[in-house]
Amino acid sequence: MNNYLNMQEEQYVLSHLNESIALLKAIGQIPAPSYQELDRARFCKKWLEDQGAKGVYIDEVYNVIYPVNLQDNKEIVVFMAHSDIAFQETEKIKIMQKGHYLYGAGIGDDTANVVHLLMTIKYIIEHKLNPSLGVLFVIDACEEGLGNSRGCQAIFQKYKKQIKAMISFDGYLNECTNCAVGSRRYEIKITTEGGHSYADFGHTNAISQMAQLICDLDHIELPQEAKTTYNFGVIEGGTTINTIASAASLLYEFRSSKQSCLEAMAEKMRHVLKKYPDIQIKTLGIRPGNGDIDKHQLDEFTRENLDIIKHYYHNEVRICANSTDANIPLSHGILANTIGTIIGGNAHTYQEWIDLDSIEPGLKTAMALVLRYFR
Repeated sequence: MNNYLNMQEEQYVLSHLNESIALLKAIGQIPAPSYQELDRARFCKKWLEDQGAKGVYIDEVYNVIYPVNLQDNKEIVVFMAHSDIAFQETEKIKIMQKGHYLYGAGIGDDTANVVHLLMTIKYIIEHKLNPSLGVLFVIDACEEGLGNSRGCQAIFQKYKKQIKAMISFDGYLNECTNCAVGSRRYEIKITTEGGHSYADFGHTNAISQMAQLICDLDHIELPQEAKTTYNFGVIEGGTTINTIASAASLLYEFRSSKQSCLEAMAEKMRHVLKKYPDIQIKTLGIRPGNGDIDKHQLDEFTRENLDIIKHYYHNEVRICANSTDANIPLSHGILANTIGTIIGGNAHTYQEWIDLDSIEPGLKTAMALVLRYFR
């Protein structure tokens, strides 16, 4: 079996474990809600420059971008990890260590993966390695929630014609994503005249209308070409018990791994909404599903990546569908996987944790995935 990393590279990982943990704690305490990642971006940019990186810049959406060997319109491989976390707090994040475990909001999703990408870049700079093609390293913004992969979208708007493949470092070592779960998210509002519950009885009640609308949406026949789901996430409305509600709102989404299913759901939703004259709809987010991609090439790309993961992580690795930054390249028919480089749990909660013992296999995995393009 291929060792992937040579002795010097293996030793680098072992000798830099403490530095990796220190960097993880430093970045982890910097608040980074989606659309507000600038402080983290500035930290990462300066850190890269301190390692000797040339040409690092922050773009208009707060991506930190380090291009390597991009001249002459070469094919590009993109490696990215997202800087934002799934919390809106803008105060310093509390990071706590208990034995071999580190706790903190966003510490695994995606801060630890950011650190492994940064530490891999540090090795490349220190040893003056050059890739055979173009490589774009990105600490990207707005992956979470209603960020809608804005950072990744910006990269593909600029470089799509050159990009050959992408790996997004996100999630845990026991998962490899090779299928994009797309989504469409909406805020639906109904407004009516309202009134007094007794004196104006018979006026249209916005809550009642919304309840009927939900029933109608709940009876939409789902497309069968791929798994397709929907959800009513939040419903609000009304003022008092004796007031006919004049306003109600709903947060609604549907998901599928196939773009045609998303289109079908959108058309069926529009057909339902035509029955309700007092309605307003706002699109909150669109994440694309799989586009027209060569399945054989994608399977081979995934298998090669999986071999590397399994070489350093000796437990089961699940091939799965998820909503990640890989949605963007996959929707364009470009090879992509989302791969985790840490073991942890309770993502998207304030009790999120990672196992510090997994930094060694995680960093080795990240380095092996990247350095094969520098051989």
